[in-house]
Amino acid sequence: MSSQRSLPADDFGIYYVLAECTDYYDALPVKEADGSQPCSQGVTGLRNLGNTCYMNAILQCLCSISPLVEYFLSGKYITALQNKTYPFLLPSDCSEVATAFAYLMTDMWLGDSDCVSPEIFRSALGNLYPAFTKQTQQDAQEFLIYVLNELHEALKKYHYPRRRSHEKGSAQRCCRKWITTETSVITQLFEGQLNYSIVCLKCEKCTYKNEVFTVLSLPIPSEYECSLQDCLQCFFQQDTLTWNNQIHCSFCETKQETAVRAGISKAPKIIIFHLKRFDIQGTTKRKLRTDIHYPLTNLDLTPYICPIFRKYPKYNLCAVVNHFGDLDGGHYTAFCKNSFTQAW
Repeated sequence: MSSQRSLPADDFGIYYVLAECTDYYDALPVKEADGSQPCSQGVTGLRNLGNTCYMNAILQCLCSISPLVEYFLSGKYITALQNKTYPFLLPSDCSEVATAFAYLMTDMWLGDSDCVSPEIFRSALGNLYPAFTKQTQQDAQEFLIYVLNELHEALKKYHYPRRRSHEKGSAQRCCRKWITTETSVITQLFEGQLNYSIVCLKCEKCTYKNEVFTVLSLPIPSEYECSLQDCLQCFFQQDTLTWNNQIHCSFCETKQETAVRAGISKAPKIIIFHLKRFDIQGTTKRKLRTDIHYPLTNLDLTPYICPIFRKYPKYNLCAVVNHFGDLDGGHYTAFCKNSFTQAW
C-alpha cells in the first residue's frame, strides 16, 4: 500500500515530478566527507534575489532529478554545445543559459557553501525573458517551461526522420511513438506524447491526433478533497465536443459533434503534473483549495496508456512545488527528495 500525503489547503500548484523506477543514484559524483560533519551533498539553499521564490523552488526541484544533474556534472553538456550540427542557429544567450545552469548545479552538489546565489543563471535567462530580471512575482510553471525550453534549444541534436508507412485507419500507426528531428537530454527525460482518438458522432469514423507534452495540467474534480488519480481520471475521460467546440470531420466535410479521448502513447521517464487551481468563470476568479492526496511511490499510469504502448510505467515522487497565498500574490516553497541520502 502506497503511503499518502495531502497538500496544504492553500496550495496553488503541484509539479508532480516522478523518476521512472530506475536507479540513477550511482551515476552521481560523490564528494568526500571530512568525517566530522554529515554529508550534505545536494542540500544547498538558494538566495532570494527579490521575489524569486518561484525560481528557487523550480531550481531546487530540478536539482533533485538525478539523471539531469548527472548530465551537467559530468560535462556532457559541453560536448552537446560543441558538437551542434548547425551551430550558427544557436543564439549565444541560449548557450549561456545551459552553461549557467551547469555551474549552478555544480555549486549546489559539489560546492562547500550552505547557500549559493542563482544570480548568474537568472541574468542569463533574463537576457531572453526580461520579466524574470524584475523583482516582481512570477508564475513557477511558466518559469519551468521557459527553462526546459531554453536548455533544449541549447543542447538539441538534429536527426533525419525515418520513413513511415501510410496505411489509413491504422491505430498502430497513429499510436506509434512520435519521431522527432530534434532530441536533447530534455526531450529524453521529460518529453511524452498524448494520442487523441476523435470519433465523429454522425459518421462514426475515427481519426487520431498526436500531441507532445512536457507538463500535464490536470483539472481538479472536487472542491473539498480528492486524489491525484481522480485528477488523472478527469483529464483522460472521454469528452463530447458540441456547439462552438465542434471539430471539422474530413469524412463529412463539415463541423460535427465529436467524442474525444486522450491516452498516453509515449510515457516520459520523468513526468511533471501541474494542478489547475485557478478557476475562472467570466469575471470571477478564485483559487481551489482542495486537499489532493498523492502516493509517494509506485504511481501507476497503466489505465491511461494506449494499448499499443506495451510499457506500463510506475513512478516515484521526487519533488513538489507549493504555492501559499492567492491569485494576487503569495510564496513558493519546494519539497525535494535528495537522491543521494534518500531523505526529504
